[in-house]
Amino acid sequence: MRQQFHDKLKAKMDDLVHLVYKITKNFPRDELYGVTSQLRRAALSIILNYKEGYARGKDKIYKNFLEISYGSLQETKYLLHFSLAEKYLTQEDYERMMKLAEEIGAMLWKTIQGLNK
Repeated sequence: MRQQFHDKLKAKMDDLVHLVYKITKNFPRDELYGVTSQLRRAALSIILNYKEGYARGKDKIYKNFLEISYGSLQETKYLLHFSLAEKYLTQEDYERMMKLAEEIGAMLWKTIQGLNK
């Protein structure tokens, strides 16, 4: 059961990062080294920190990486909001990515809280 939860979480993280990469291909060229790069790095950091922490095998270290992952998720969410306001992405794409981000956030938070006990 626990493994299914983590497999589902990793799948959602993977979906989000691939969606971010796909959608940012349509961002303005002059944002390539700005918002496009920052959003891609933040989204990729969510899953990379999760996987690295999980691989370390120690709860304290794992929790630290989960918190970093959660921080990257918050950064990603703001960058999505910013990109919507700047009209770099559609409302539909924004809502799709934010839905995934919210699901990931809830799952990460649940995992962090579980390690606090």
